[in-house]
Amino acid sequence: MRHIMVLNPKGGCGKSTLATNLAAYYASKGKKVALADYDEQQSSLDWLERRPAKRAEIKGLAGYRDGLKGLSRTTDVVILDAPARAHGKELTNLLHHAETILIPVLPSQIDMQATEKFIHELRATPTIKNNKAKIALVANRVREGTLIFDDLDAFLDKLPVPYIATLREAQNYVRAYTRGVGIHELPEYLSWPDREEWGPLIDWLNTRASRPRAAA
Repeated sequence: MRHIMVLNPKGGCGKSTLATNLAAYYASKGKKVALADYDEQQSSLDWLERRPAKRAEIKGLAGYRDGLKGLSRTTDVVILDAPARAHGKELTNLLHHAETILIPVLPSQIDMQATEKFIHELRATPTIKNNKAKIALVANRVREGTLIFDDLDAFLDKLPVPYIATLREAQNYVRAYTRGVGIHELPEYLSWPDREEWGPLIDWLNTRASRPRAAA
């Protein structure tokens, strides 16, 4: 069973968008998927309520209240949408559930500064120090060709964590969320630019580098 957590202590960075699209991607590939929402705002569970019955099933879990209670042993992939402002003991406890951690970062100086501090905190936790989970960075909601994206791109390249993908700011993510689907479930003629951007992210998740040795 694969456990992928989307994590960033700063709100509004696109955690739920990334989590829901990951869940939809794996479900569309025939995997048995659970989506655990640890944020009390329940954005991921709200998305799941909109999901059409004809789409591949995704099991919703109220992680903020029940943790992973009710998770079936036959589940292939668990996507965990972590809450904002997770630090200290709460962060340590959350990390026990993760094998792979994705950190979406927005193109803003505030987000970059917060991410640098968070990476330092994250790498000091027992889970990361003992190599029980792998971390990667995703540039999120970017507009290529802008100065702030250039700053973000250079900043993420310098961090001691793999920088694996760049996802543009696009209305397709809004369309997908409101319909309860993912980017990969939208018509290809509409979503092909976004699918291409997801390629490096999916490729990395399929490598051993994205999982601790015991889970590889």
